[in-house]
Amino acid sequence: MHAQVMSAAEWSLGLRLDGVSRQTVQDALWRDRHLVKTRGPRGTVHLLAVSELPMWAGALSALPVGQDGQPAAVRMTRPQVDAVIEAIGDALRTADLAVDELTAAIAERVGDWAADRVMEAFGDRWPRWRQIEHEVTNRGVMCFGPLRGRKVTYTSPARWLPGFTPAESEVALTDLLLRYLWAYGPATPAHVAQWLSIPRAFAARMFERATDRLEPVDLEGEKAWVVAGDREFSQERPTGLRLLPYFDAFVIGSHPRDRLFAGRAARRALANGQAGTFPVLLVDGQVAGVWHQRKSGRRIDVTVEPLDELSVARRRALDEEAGRLATFFGARATVRVGPITVGGHA
Repeated sequence: MHAQVMSAAEWSLGLRLDGVSRQTVQDALWRDRHLVKTRGPRGTVHLLAVSELPMWAGALSALPVGQDGQPAAVRMTRPQVDAVIEAIGDALRTADLAVDELTAAIAERVGDWAADRVMEAFGDRWPRWRQIEHEVTNRGVMCFGPLRGRKVTYTSPARWLPGFTPAESEVALTDLLLRYLWAYGPATPAHVAQWLSIPRAFAARMFERATDRLEPVDLEGEKAWVVAGDREFSQERPTGLRLLPYFDAFVIGSHPRDRLFAGRAARRALANGQAGTFPVLLVDGQVAGVWHQRKSGRRIDVTVEPLDELSVARRRALDEEAGRLATFFGARATVRVGPITVGGHA
């Protein structure tokens, strides 16, 4: 679950599991350690199942790295990268550290150059080492720890999963592809490339390596693939109304995009073709509007902007869905139907 907005990741889970609350998710993450908060697909913050972390680390660390966008004076050499990653692993082995504490620990182990504040980020300058955060988390050396007040902390995934070791890369890439196809198939290499933000050629090679475990099918005139034997699909059209949060897995991974975001939905709920930047109203399996919530104390004000007027039954279903949302967060909901002026999430 995409967790750049933590409450969105929590509600994504609440939508799919009966009888759970926000506290259930937080307990699974910080107390029971069934979940881990780390970098996932596309380098963005995700909640992942701890039991699947070896697969994720093995697969993500094997993906091609894009061109280094940092100025020459800011970049790190490969020996420097390896030294910093080793230093981070050593520093986090027994402690959760905030950014400033981790920076000091890295500098102590490899030298002050790693802590030089030379990296432009969000109107500030970050320590040099932070340009490789994605690589460190992808290798499974670092993940997010519990908040310390308002401070973000980092920790070692090995403390979540004793004996943790990334899976062998070829095995992990195939396992990840099979899981993607089981969830989202039929799909093409282009779909997987978009989901992982990797070159299409690399995604095509993932399919080639797994060819004996895949089966081609026709997807509306386009050749696509499913996991071998996974050809039985329900012929019943989806029904019901749901409020999906920012970057929900359903809108991020589903294709063809123009079927999910049909007609006006593409203009209102996509940002330059990117899905997930707006929370969406889902009606009968298609995006039918956008919504926004504002939480104040124990009250959640929900505003919904449907593309078409809601019937009496749909309006009743919307109230019920907002009630589920409020119950999940331990609040009470008010619902208003009208225009939303809040922009998409960056």
